[in-house]
Amino acid sequence: MDNNISSKSTMLNYGLVLGLTTILINLMAYAIGIHLDQDWRIGTLGFVAMVIVIVLGIKNFKSVNNNIISWGQSVKIGVGISIISALIGIVYNLIFINFIEPDFMNLMMEKQVMVWEEANMTSEQIEAAKSMMETFSSPAITSAIGIIAAAFFGFIISAIAGAIMKRTEEDQY
Repeated sequence: MDNNISSKSTMLNYGLVLGLTTILINLMAYAIGIHLDQDWRIGTLGFVAMVIVIVLGIKNFKSVNNNIISWGQSVKIGVGISIISALIGIVYNLIFINFIEPDFMNLMMEKQVMVWEEANMTSEQIEAAKSMMETFSSPAITSAIGIIAAAFFGFIISAIAGAIMKRTEEDQY
């Protein structure tokens, strides 16, 4: 069976689709001016896109492999799709922060400080929170967190989809 080549091409193709879909969602948020709001609708749209693309990727792999797929193959494909998508998203974020909206991090910080002030945090608490936020906003840390989060959610989605769609050769008899 040609599973390795098929699973790799499935992960690459669907990872690219998910990555580009995520970029389009983020560009839409930027175009309508809600990219600083961390709007729940944008997050939900991104998650729904992730579920759809991972399920379609697993379903495609199953169909090109005589309708046979194991749970492990499903998880491998789903996590692969989500990690490839995350890598594409990291490149986009670096381009966005450095070229499209170079003031993005400052604008985010200003918006967050307003939220903290409305929550009646003291100036010392705000300064400590700003310092922590700056530490965790470095490209290396945000990239690592993005990959870990993508792998985690990719695992959950593909584990559920794999449990539903799995079919082995023994199941055919």
